[in-house]
Amino acid sequence: MEYTVQKLGRLAGISTRTLRYYDEIGILKPARINSSGYRIYGQPEVDHLQQILFYRELGLSLEKIKEITTDPSFNGTEALKEHREKLLDKKKQLELLINNVEKTIASSEGKMTMTDQEKFEGFKKKLIDDNEKQYGKEIREKYGDDTINQSNEKLKNMTKEDHEEVNHLADELKTSLAEAFKTGDPAGDLAQKAADLHKQWLCFYWSEYSKVAHAGLAQMYVDDERFKQHYDKDQPGTAEFLRDAIHIYTGVKK
Repeated sequence: MEYTVQKLGRLAGISTRTLRYYDEIGILKPARINSSGYRIYGQPEVDHLQQILFYRELGLSLEKIKEITTDPSFNGTEALKEHREKLLDKKKQLELLINNVEKTIASSEGKMTMTDQEKFEGFKKKLIDDNEKQYGKEIREKYGDDTINQSNEKLKNMTKEDHEEVNHLADELKTSLAEAFKTGDPAGDLAQKAADLHKQWLCFYWSEYSKVAHAGLAQMYVDDERFKQHYDKDQPGTAEFLRDAIHIYTGVKK
């Protein structure tokens, strides 16, 4: 079958504006333009749109989806299998959160006692899954499966007090880093305080601390655009400043 923009939009449950935007950015081109100037989509485009929507549901950016689906080595069947596995993981996460909510309701009604560990179980699992989805491949290649698995296990066993402390450290680090950046001196007291706070924060996730690994992570903050955007969001150049401060703190040369 062939579809116009309006028919394909209704079929997929998305707006015609979205389809036109997909055409503009080159992620989903119509099969042809008919004599009346309408975009016409065939079966390959329908299948391609399904893949795009699957990836969108999994949280990938359009830029990343375009990179994946336009790769000559892209295999639609294999991609569907990967989608299935990721959706099953997402299902497990939702089931864990639903179970967590149900326990919390029962606890508030006095039907059961819920431990502090249980209260945060679903959230910690989600954090692990989100980290794996975003950075899993890179960090496993860089640090090895054993190190990452040990780190995930440490996060799973984090207590309520640990959870509160790590959030406090993250807030203090953000404030200290912003103040240190204004000085322009990565070797200054404020910058070195930020580097130490970063180490303390890391130690809640890492099974063991290493100066070399700390410095390597700081370099990744600069090299990886996702990390760089996170740190540079409010003050461009912060990622490089933090890296320099951590390299001075650890004594590891760039």
